[in-house]
Amino acid sequence: MRYIRPIAFALAAALNVAVITGCAVARDQQSVGAYVDDAAITTAVKAKFVEDKTVDAGAINVQTLNGTVNLSGFAKSTAERSKAEAIAKTVKGVRDVRNTLAVR
Repeated sequence: MRYIRPIAFALAAALNVAVITGCAVARDQQSVGAYVDDAAITTAVKAKFVEDKTVDAGAINVQTLNGTVNLSGFAKSTAERSKAEAIAKTVKGVRDVRNTLAVR
């Protein structure tokens, strides 16, 4: 029962990847392999946010391009903002994290 939320979230992220995959590659933003790698990184970061009870995964948007993760959205505190960045940095394949989370 405790795995239902992370699994549902991962499935939603995978569906999002399936829908968007053709668009990014068609615009020559990156190769298919790089896009798939970035999608996997994004999914892994979001899954770690769901597992961590101190980070509100629903309020943080994650986008990855060429291994650089961009965090946007809102954090409840500077501690949550820092924790989200720290979690993202632990994911395999992440080269850099750009944290633009606003604290409100």
